[in-house]
Amino acid sequence: MTEAFDAVDVIVHKRDRRELSDDEIRWVVDAYTRGVVAEEQMSSLAMAILLNGMTRREISTWTTAMIASGERMDFSSLSRPTADKHSTGGVGDKITLPLAPLVAVFDVAVPQLSGRGLGHTGGTLDKLESVAGWQAGLTNEAMMRQLDDVGAVICAAGSGLAPADKKLYALRDVTGTVEAIPLIASSIMSKKIAEGTGALVLDVKVGSGAFMKTRENATELARTMVDLGTDAGVTTVALLTDMSTPLGLTAGNALEVRESVEVLAGGGPEDVVELTVRLAEEMLEAADRGGQDVRAALTDGRAMDVWRRMIAAQGGDPDAALPTAAHTHEVKATASGTLTRLDAYAVGVAAWRLGAGRARKEDPVQAGAGVEIHAKPGDTVREGDVLLTLHTDTPERFARAEDALEGGIEVVEGGTAQTPESVVIDRIA
Repeated sequence: MTEAFDAVDVIVHKRDRRELSDDEIRWVVDAYTRGVVAEEQMSSLAMAILLNGMTRREISTWTTAMIASGERMDFSSLSRPTADKHSTGGVGDKITLPLAPLVAVFDVAVPQLSGRGLGHTGGTLDKLESVAGWQAGLTNEAMMRQLDDVGAVICAAGSGLAPADKKLYALRDVTGTVEAIPLIASSIMSKKIAEGTGALVLDVKVGSGAFMKTRENATELARTMVDLGTDAGVTTVALLTDMSTPLGLTAGNALEVRESVEVLAGGGPEDVVELTVRLAEEMLEAADRGGQDVRAALTDGRAMDVWRRMIAAQGGDPDAALPTAAHTHEVKATASGTLTRLDAYAVGVAAWRLGAGRARKEDPVQAGAGVEIHAKPGDTVREGDVLLTLHTDTPERFARAEDALEGGIEVVEGGTAQTPESVVIDRIA
């Protein structure tokens, strides 16, 4: 077979800051998926994209080409509209767990295809696997049945969605090109568009515990993804949300499930409740089901009912006790004053080192490991007060977790914390 283009020519075009044509983009994504474009050639092109960027047209065509590399799901046979949420990842970000059943209360189907954690950010599937019997893997047929019956599903994405992305994602990880905004945006949106949802709400985290550390970069990523969704005919909106301090009072798998159940029972930390409700309102609005009293569904038990049915439908026991770690260690305040800083990244790395996360995709995780938070920025503490409780089955991990927290906690006498009034910073549509 004679190839339509030469990989070196495409690399040179982008290296020299020229726009790639639609045909060049479609060819290079397809040829890379087929193995015609070598790994070193695609890594060179990815670096050129990182350094020189892409136009809206280029990113849109790139995303469409990634979708075309695999299958597309179709929810048109469902009796209700679909809406989905994607978070760019943070520390203590358990929002998907209460959010999916909450939105399903209002007759909107939520097909939440989720992933596993890597590094300091947790994975939704890892969290739910701490529930006894719960299974992440579902066939497309089982997923459709559950959406029809329960209205919400949280499961692993099938390997057939955007296989080009899977290949490119692994390459970016080892070539220093993870931060390329066109490639981040097309990676996320190719899977979400291929998933076939009618409406999509993006939770783009910004701050120390987020992938995007600055508001400027987070805004650019959010804008790019909203444009991609819009171009593909998916109603898309993004919220910029604060990730300078952990979300809620837990970071770790079973710990976060417990906190999510508290939210579904009408309690839980206010920042988790606020973000869950706000995202639910955005999803319902995007699916033409706006104007609902969302908070009421948390307090009156309707969202909890859907949660229990959702867990049971995937083999889980919603009444089973959640795993707890064999060992705990308290981190105490070394001075009296105001807790001015509890760095999300530091807490995330500590939870990871305790066994809640993984360094490589094949690593196991501990269900009970993680960090429990007893004070948040703005709180007044006394010397000796417990700020954090560390949980793990392997106590030799405590020292490295404490090292991760070094410099991440600040208590200042008479100090004030720069805490945002709301966890939601901005809305981009």
